[in-house]
Amino acid sequence: MVNIKSAVFRIRTLRVASQIAFFILFNAVLFGFEQLPLLLPVLQSLGTPSKTIGDAFGALQYTLYEATFPWLPLASFLVVTVLSARLLCAWACPFGFVQDLLGYVKRKHTEISPRTHEALIYVKYGILGIVLFISVTVSTSALTGLGRQYTNALGVFAKAPFNALSPHDTLFAVLPTMTYNVFSAESPFQDIWGGIGALTPLFWTRVFILGLVLAFAVYTPRSWCRYLCPVGATMALMSHFSFLGIKRDVVHCTKEGCRKCVEVCPMKVPILDLPWEKFTHPECTFCLECVDVCDSKALKPKFP
Repeated sequence: MVNIKSAVFRIRTLRVASQIAFFILFNAVLFGFEQLPLLLPVLQSLGTPSKTIGDAFGALQYTLYEATFPWLPLASFLVVTVLSARLLCAWACPFGFVQDLLGYVKRKHTEISPRTHEALIYVKYGILGIVLFISVTVSTSALTGLGRQYTNALGVFAKAPFNALSPHDTLFAVLPTMTYNVFSAESPFQDIWGGIGALTPLFWTRVFILGLVLAFAVYTPRSWCRYLCPVGATMALMSHFSFLGIKRDVVHCTKEGCRKCVEVCPMKVPILDLPWEKFTHPECTFCLECVDVCDSKALKPKFP
């Protein structure tokens, strides 16, 4: 009975329930709900017709494409991050939820060495930099009257360079739309075989990237969030100003001989090396796995 209670009241159970609830809420148009005039920094595809909220990062790219300053997307990132750091990554992001599910496929995961981990962290900032460079130059070229030639040269990458290849767009928009179109046809099986030859190299590139990302998530939990997500990178840059943090009680913390909090952290945050009064690490998604696993209850969220 004690084991059942501890399993039910674990933070991880609450987090999974939150992820399921947000996944349903973000796609509630399927159940007759109206779309909400709200942008959130989560990976919710621009091309998903059933979405109830907007993807702030996708909106940022599209706004720059329209040569307009992205006030609303930036405000969304700033307000959410200041109030809750990267909490949405662990508790609400649909693609984060998919990664957590894939983490159950293998019991034993591949460990990334500290040196490799430190190097890979910067990949997502590189992706963010490339996306912003393309979007800003597209916006600048439009304002200076050179937009048509530049956007024509970029093709599908002009409007939303990240979403053109992003795995979450492929998973939540491209593949479902293609499947729906095939099976809504009069001869679906004939349509499948006839349509495969018409698929573009961009589509197969999308599928290949999605396959790599999902396979990486099976072997290394939250690998997309750790190393590749530009949305997480944007929030990480702003999280230094967040009101939300985690406090470590040094009286109760059995630091010597116990590293459970560090070992369980899917983002490999060096918890025991951070200030004990309160810390907000840029890589921390506030999944609270460290709080859950601490036997001495030395860790707890702190706001502000």
